[in-house]
Amino acid sequence: MSGERPVRILLVDDQPLLRTGFRMVLGAEDDLDIVGEAGDGAEAVDLARRLLPDVVLMDIRMPRMDGVAATRTIVDARLPVRVLILTTFDLDEYVVGALRAGASGFLSKDVPAEDLVTAIRTVAAGEAVVAPRILKRLLDKFADSLPDPGATAPKALAALTEREREVLVQVARGLSNAEIARALSVSETTIKTHVGHVLTKLGLRDRVQAVVLAYETGLVRPGS
Repeated sequence: MSGERPVRILLVDDQPLLRTGFRMVLGAEDDLDIVGEAGDGAEAVDLARRLLPDVVLMDIRMPRMDGVAATRTIVDARLPVRVLILTTFDLDEYVVGALRAGASGFLSKDVPAEDLVTAIRTVAAGEAVVAPRILKRLLDKFADSLPDPGATAPKALAALTEREREVLVQVARGLSNAEIARALSVSETTIKTHVGHVLTKLGLRDRVQAVVLAYETGLVRPGS
């Protein structure tokens, strides 16, 4: 990222020791700049408004305001800020709530340092971080409440062409644009266009929300 300004990051976690660990990892990267820290969701919202970081690294369970509410507040305020959720697997239902609230992705707190750095850069660039195996594990918990895949397609998907639905299925399975292009024997540019049409037609912010919708509508089933 030579010649570009560093990615500005706000660290949000109620455990100072964890924030210190993240600061050490991220501070070693020339293109990442930690501009602030918060210990709860209310403080995170305030700092997000004042500092306008590129990425908020957001814990979920915190005092005063949890990460889901903080994410929703930041997204609803239309701040030029993207939220990357950090979680532990005992809070699965909170993660799905955060994704619905507009988070751009999520990682486990024990993620390898290089994966965390890559995820932050990806989110800052306007993309979403989808961890498909983790997402399937999360959504398995909600499988009983998901629609019957044999039922009539939900109205939400009616606007999509057959190829767009096909692309959405592949996105929900965690494939990149390049991987989908190879699977469907078309160019990566064509897939990027299809993904853009899917997001626009369904009123979705990014690929993460597309994945959640694909599961919620029964287009894709956990474990499929």
